[in-house]
Amino acid sequence: MNSELDISGLAREGDSRIVLLVIDGLGGHPHPETGRSELETAHLPNLDAIAAESACGLTVPIAPGITPGSGPGHLALFGYDPLVYQVGRGVMEALGIGLELAEDDVAARGNFCTVDDDGVLLDRRAGRITSELNAELSELLNEISLSQGRVSVHSVRGHRFVAVFHGAGAGLRATDTDPGIAGLPPGRSLPLTKDAEWLAATVNEFTDLAQQALRGREAQAVVLRGIAGRDPLPSFGDRYRLRPAAIAAYPMYRGLANLAGMDVLDAGDDFEGEIRALRTAFEAGGHDFFFLHYKPADSAGEDGDFEAKIEALQEIDRWIPQIVSLSPDVLVVAGDHSTPAVLAGHSWHPVPLAIRSADTRGDGAAAFAERAMSRGSLGRVPATSVMTLALAHAGRLRRFGP
Repeated sequence: MNSELDISGLAREGDSRIVLLVIDGLGGHPHPETGRSELETAHLPNLDAIAAESACGLTVPIAPGITPGSGPGHLALFGYDPLVYQVGRGVMEALGIGLELAEDDVAARGNFCTVDDDGVLLDRRAGRITSELNAELSELLNEISLSQGRVSVHSVRGHRFVAVFHGAGAGLRATDTDPGIAGLPPGRSLPLTKDAEWLAATVNEFTDLAQQALRGREAQAVVLRGIAGRDPLPSFGDRYRLRPAAIAAYPMYRGLANLAGMDVLDAGDDFEGEIRALRTAFEAGGHDFFFLHYKPADSAGEDGDFEAKIEALQEIDRWIPQIVSLSPDVLVVAGDHSTPAVLAGHSWHPVPLAIRSADTRGDGAAAFAERAMSRGSLGRVPATSVMTLALAHAGRLRRFGP
């Protein structure tokens, strides 16, 4: 079955409005001492009520057994097959902070990190340094001169930055230098596309010079991933006959929404700002689809902090009544991937999904949690089917065939 069904001929305009709440890193895994996941442990009265009133199931972001990054996970929820549309993380981050990328620019998402005396990674996020320190270190790296070409470094927030290799060449890609785990040295970039040997060599030169420049500082090295140029995505609005708005505090998700042609709204720096932006946009009436992003659950899971992830889930639960009070015709609560704290990273585990609408016969799920929702009427579906299901519940799809 094609995981990316072309429904542009079936989608139709209408008055119904859809909210897609993406809880980043939503899914978890049982704690070895209790046998319960973060969702099963947390006190989530409002999400539990949503689950009881919704059609429920689990999504598979990429394919069974495949662990997704946040970019592919979101692409799938937006209905783009991530195996077809492989958008570089650097591009998403660059667009998210308002950079304009030329056709022959290549962008990379960077992490400041700490290493030992042998250059082995101790912490890929440098203890989640402050944004103020990030800005200072990014300015330091901006002074790097390459033997060929030019690199510009742009602070994002926390440990994240963007490196743009100018004039690298359109369509070029190279492998990441981020090994993904501590205990290994940063990797060496290799060409992924024809004629990308220069790009890979330049990336390696930059990371070597960065390590020299950072010697003795709070972060002593950098790792890069998502090293690629900009490729356009088909318009989300045209595909689904929607007027979409994106509300996200984190730059990468704004960048991906921008690439999909959504209107990216000013949402401030936290979820409270996102809720204000959602309410304002809802009352203005110019959009009928709202992508709303919540990050803290993923950050806690990546830190391996089971209790912090529970707290992050309980925090989003407290915001649910404000979203429900807007009376969207369809409320979808989903996740881009699972981030179990017991694994301290993303995982391949299927992700809870709830779709609530006036016409939905609720499954009566006992809780908003993995095992309870796995028995729902939606079953286990590709994440690329979420938009089709949302449109169907909103009455925005014509009948297929005569």
